[in-house]
Amino acid sequence: MENLLEQIIIYGAVVIFLLGVVLVYIRKLRRESRIVEKKIQLAKEEGLYEPVSLHPVVDPNSCIQSGACVRACPEHDILGIRNGKATVINASQCVGHGACFHACPTQAISLFIGTEKRGVDLPHVNHTFETNVRGMFIAGEMGGMGLIRNAVEQGKQAVQNLSKGINSKSNMQFDLIIIGAGPAGISATLEAKRLKLKTLTLEQDTLGGTVYTFPRAKVVMTSPMDLPLFGKVKLYETSKPELLDLWNDVLKKNEIKINEKHKVNKITRNEQGFCVECNNGEEYTSQRVLLAIGRRGTPRKLNVPGEDLPKVTYRLLEPELISDNKIIVVGGGDSAIESALLLADTNDVTLSYRKETFSRLKPKNREKLEEAIKSKSLDVILNSNVTAIDEEFVHLKIAGQEEVLTMANQLVYIFAGGELPTEFLRNAGIEITTKFGEAILKHA
Repeated sequence: MENLLEQIIIYGAVVIFLLGVVLVYIRKLRRESRIVEKKIQLAKEEGLYEPVSLHPVVDPNSCIQSGACVRACPEHDILGIRNGKATVINASQCVGHGACFHACPTQAISLFIGTEKRGVDLPHVNHTFETNVRGMFIAGEMGGMGLIRNAVEQGKQAVQNLSKGINSKSNMQFDLIIIGAGPAGISATLEAKRLKLKTLTLEQDTLGGTVYTFPRAKVVMTSPMDLPLFGKVKLYETSKPELLDLWNDVLKKNEIKINEKHKVNKITRNEQGFCVECNNGEEYTSQRVLLAIGRRGTPRKLNVPGEDLPKVTYRLLEPELISDNKIIVVGGGDSAIESALLLADTNDVTLSYRKETFSRLKPKNREKLEEAIKSKSLDVILNSNVTAIDEEFVHLKIAGQEEVLTMANQLVYIFAGGELPTEFLRNAGIEITTKFGEAILKHA
């Protein structure tokens, strides 16, 4: 009888202990779920919940709550665990690393472009990166896959594919013309050199593409990548200058020249290949063309009087060299906020934004903006539009006010987004389709 009583006590204690462990675990899960719920609610209020480009989609039937996807994401708070399943929190902040896709042990994550409500325009590209125009290829952000590592890999693979079938006896000037010298274009240029293709690379601005336009102090998030003619590059957090120096060094060592300030206006197909026309009147012929021009395209202008003045620019390159100026920064996105904050350290800066509130800002940028407003180191004028710019002033129309606000000014920075080169692509014969929630990377 005593043994029985002793066993009941022991087993009872074990059961109570196990129930306690389960209870603590369940309470922990519920607490974490509530935290994620709050983050999702905040993301919805701040306009960060709906994806704007590439983003993860979780299959709840396959998810086992390992949390590997959450830990793998270098951007933080894109994914979270709610009610025992992974879920998206700040989808609009996803930049397409794909780390979550590879980290999930049950292959429960796919990468989608667009949603049922919001479509994303993408050119027609097959698995070899060739468009519907035979001989014309696309790599990098324009094809839907952003991020430096992805762009570098696509540029390399695209050149490997297009090199097949190159006619060594062709009378074209070049085997390949690469348009764009961002990450995809640089990688493609190096791979073409490795394959001994006669190549010309054209860039409308400066080496680095979009990366070059980042503020000097901005940290470029990337991950290990395999750069042709160089090898493995292990970079997790690096500054813009460091990344540009790396690219310049590898190009210089391989005696490769990038033709900067060569904007391509038109591409026409002929019997043997393509004719590429630049804005400076120069024309080149090539058997193949690779477009690595990104999705940002040409900076969008305000179309107001005085916008062509020398004091107006659309990118911030070296903020540490600018001081003691009265500056207007126009825009409400992350680029505008980051630039305004960098300039505010040594200048009198006013941020003008046409809407009533800021949306889709990275959490850190929002925090820094609120701190700057509170400390009065940055002046913000919402519901305002620039109506005219002249040598000494900027004129703002503020919603609800009849009088136009005239402000003394020496520099104007405009960050109004970019005009996608959709028309340019269509004129080249490339088909553009709108993707409404279509998987572009999924497990077989």
